[in-house]
Amino acid sequence: MKRLKPYLLKNRIEAGCDEAGRGCLAGPVTAAAVILDPRRPIKGLNDSKQLTEKLREELAPEIRANALAWAVAFVDAAEIDRINILKASILAMHKALDQLVLKPEHILVDGNRFYAYPDIEHTTVIRGDGIFQSIAAASILAKTARDAYMQQIHSEFPDYLWSNNKGYPTIAHRNAIARIGSCHYHRKSFTLLGPQLSLDLEEGEL
Repeated sequence: MKRLKPYLLKNRIEAGCDEAGRGCLAGPVTAAAVILDPRRPIKGLNDSKQLTEKLREELAPEIRANALAWAVAFVDAAEIDRINILKASILAMHKALDQLVLKPEHILVDGNRFYAYPDIEHTTVIRGDGIFQSIAAASILAKTARDAYMQQIHSEFPDYLWSNNKGYPTIAHRNAIARIGSCHYHRKSFTLLGPQLSLDLEEGEL
């Protein structure tokens, strides 16, 4: 596993930001902001998508215990439908930054789109969660927090199998939507049924 960079700008308080759940059909988009402590390095940081669930769950409490500051924020499905997923993702990152107990001097953002945060410069980094430690840490906190939330609401609507798919558009998830319809956790602005399932419904096969 390659070693990620500890910072972009030396001697600046940098917050890494990332989100989870952009491509889901249900549930919130979740973002995290993390300011790591250079005196307390965390081994094994990497893009959350490159880590097993077990490793993410082991690293998340270590990040929370050793970071100088961290925060997680959610933007729900109704707000995603109202403002669109890109704006909702950035809003979630801003909400996470708002909660930090330590004000950063620079923000590192995963991806290539971000709206300026008041009075703080930012840098967007494509695939930044595999380059910078702070963004990787944020990706882990966002992913584990969102997974925990989806596990919690699974009990309300077990037919969608959110405990397994976490709201992503798996075949089982789409089949459940076709069978019983959507619920208030679903993003109505998204294509909830794939083309084939929509065609089957029109033909009365489901």
